[in-house]
This record gives sequence, structure tokens and C-alpha cells, in this order.
Amino acid sequence: MPVGTKNQVIPGCGTHHVAIQSRDWDESLRLYRDVLGMTFLAEFGPEDRRIMLLDAGDGSHIELFQPTSETPSPGGSSPNDPVTHIALATTDTRKAIEHVRSHGYEVTIEPKDVNLGGMDVTIAFFKGPSGEVVEFFQVH
Repeated sequence: MPVGTKNQVIPGCGTHHVAIQSRDWDESLRLYRDVLGMTFLAEFGPEDRRIMLLDAGDGSHIELFQPTSETPSPGGSSPNDPVTHIALATTDTRKAIEHVRSHGYEVTIEPKDVNLGGMDVTIAFFKGPSGEVVEFFQVH
């Protein structure tokens, strides 16, 4: 896993993983593993609640939690949805968003070029199967 070098407060700081409470286990695996190409790294947790760690390809990870009987259904609201969005790095935002669109995911913000504090980027957003918002983030 790459180690960050720019944070002077927390040595080696960077994104390790983003945890997602899946609302539909099979659809979540389909998106993150099959559509986005993330690879299996580890699985753990009790027998009635699988937790899977997937490698995004650059050493950062997505951690998926299998739904339980208390997990809200897809489309339902939940008081424990603190993640605003997940940002995935890419070298081609437009190609990435077309890829997920072709697999049936709802694009919520089309690709656009923006300047974020002096950083030129191309961003786009789509909605995942558990209602999570996923951003593709390309630095130029």
C-alpha cells in the first residue's frame, strides 16, 4: 500500500478504506468487484454478517458490510449514513462514468472540468446500489 508523504501531522496519512453498509450485498459486490474491477483482499466478521475488504487498485480499499435484518432496504433512509460520498481516483473520468452508466447505474452529475483551489480536475458522480454517492476524480 502506498504511504502518504505530504501530511506533516499524521505520518503516512492517506485513504486506507471507505466503509459502506451495503443494503443489497449481491448488487454491491457486482458494482465494486465486477464493474469497477476491485479485487478481493480479505473477508472477516461473524457468520451472520460478512465484511469484505476490496482493493481499489492503488492500495486504498472499500470495506463492504453485509446487510443484517436491521439494515434499511435499498432506497430507505438511515440515520447512520454519515458518508457524503466516496471519491475514486481515475485517469479518465469520462470513460469511467460511461462504464458505470453502461452497467445501469444512475449518473447524478455528468463529467465536468473544475478548478478546486488551484487543482484542475474532472469530476463526475453516480449512485451505487446502497444509495451511496460515488465520485470519479481525475487530477490533470
